[in-house]
Order: sequence, then C-alpha cells, then structure tokens
Amino acid sequence: MSDPNALKETDTHVANSIAYRIALGCYIGLIVLLLLWYLWLAPPPPALRTPMLLIMLLPLLLGLRGVLHRRRYTLQWTGMLSLLYFVYGIMAATGPEATAWLGSLEMVLALTYLCSTMLLLRRGKKIHKAAKKPAES
Repeated sequence: MSDPNALKETDTHVANSIAYRIALGCYIGLIVLLLLWYLWLAPPPPALRTPMLLIMLLPLLLGLRGVLHRRRYTLQWTGMLSLLYFVYGIMAATGPEATAWLGSLEMVLALTYLCSTMLLLRRGKKIHKAAKKPAES
C-alpha cells in the first residue's frame, strides 16, 4: 500500500515528510478557501464571479498536479506564487470587516506554504550536496 520511493529524496522529487504534508495541506486549503470565498462566504457581484475564480484559482490549479507528485521544481515556483496570495491576503485583511478574517486566513495559509516548501527544498539541497561530495573526491 505504501510507496517505497515515497521516503526517498531525488533530484526531481522531495520526500514524503511532515514538511511536505504541511505544505500540501496549506496548498489544498488555499484552493478550498478561495473557492468558498468566491462562491459562498463573500462572493463578488455575479458579473465578476467567474473572472475572479479564474484569476485566483487557475494558477493554483496549474501547480496542483506537480505538488501532489512532490516535484521539486513545482514546489519552488508555487512557493513563489504563494507570495502573491500573501499580498492579496494582506489587502483583504485590511479591507472591509466581511473579508478581513478570510484575508487573514489566506495570509496564514500562503505564508505557511511558503515556509514549509522552503524548509523542504533547503533540506533536500543539503542532502544532495552531501551525497555528491564523496563521489567527487
């Protein structure tokens, strides 16, 4: 049932660690939050609903497959992408009271995703440097 390669770090994939699981939970949580935000909790006017969903969700959905498959490069660019959601969360949190808590939650999810992916990727980089060093000597 468990994949034997899931715990291995490779050049292209990260290990299935706690940091990865936190990152995955935050990434999926961000997608769910934005869906609920724009469809149910504080929807924009009907004419803006579809464009807002496309603008806000399409970048996250494009990276979902790579994040689910633990691809190192996808984790890098989605981590940088999460900064945009963090900034948008700041703007929403300082806006009207109806969206302030949604913006705060978006900030927390985006920042936690960024931090966990950076820790995950940095640890993998150290492992690969240590593994290559004896081979070169």
